[in-house]
Amino acid sequence: MGTTQLESVPEPKYWHLKTVLNDALDSEFEVGEILPNERDLAARFGVARATLRQALEQLELEGRLQRRRGVGTTVAPPRMGVSVGPSANAWPGAGRDSWETVGCVEAVAPAAIAALLGTGRDQAVHTIRRVRVMRGQPVAAELLYVPPASVPGLPGDLSPAAHAPAVLRELHALELEGEDRAVELGSARADDAKQLDRLPGAPVLVVTSRYYTGGRVAAASVSTYRADTCRLTFGDAGAFEVTHHQQDTRQAS
Repeated sequence: MGTTQLESVPEPKYWHLKTVLNDALDSEFEVGEILPNERDLAARFGVARATLRQALEQLELEGRLQRRRGVGTTVAPPRMGVSVGPSANAWPGAGRDSWETVGCVEAVAPAAIAALLGTGRDQAVHTIRRVRVMRGQPVAAELLYVPPASVPGLPGDLSPAAHAPAVLRELHALELEGEDRAVELGSARADDAKQLDRLPGAPVLVVTSRYYTGGRVAAASVSTYRADTCRLTFGDAGAFEVTHHQQDTRQAS
């Protein structure tokens, strides 16, 4: 069989540079160490800064590097396993939840969320902002959307501090019949990036969840996870550690 057109395409220069940089990270740098600036790195490897930037962005996406505000580019620690599987038949904020509530407002949900909830596009819903903290650092930011129809017993004169606890309390009184979720790669929005100590546009993993009761969606959430530090797990067994950085995990025990 002849060589296909795809097979004849040479490897992009930035991809080869990424492999070289990956080896250098393993042999020359420690976790948390700051990399030299782009000018020095480009000169060392004899490439244009645009090529270097592409390679660095790919390594950041793969969790090898972190770009920190006011610090620079550092070598990332191994990703931590973060469970996003079924919540043992519990609503968000119930039980030993690793999320911290930041605040709650009534606001019109984005069109995509309104479609999930089955609410009108102009209808305000209770929107709870939460942050997930693990090992002392924020790893995810979340917006939990609860339509008024799901919490009809909510008092109408709540103070800002009492708003989120009251919504969650009413939600927890319902029987959770099921939940589902979807995951996709995205870019950090400015508000999420600020909470996660990331730069806007940094790669993130976006988990959209739906919670059901009475045969309908009673709440939905959008959780934004740091792609550089998190490895999402879905099984009942929870997270397990992977101490190497290579992409080929077939030899992992």
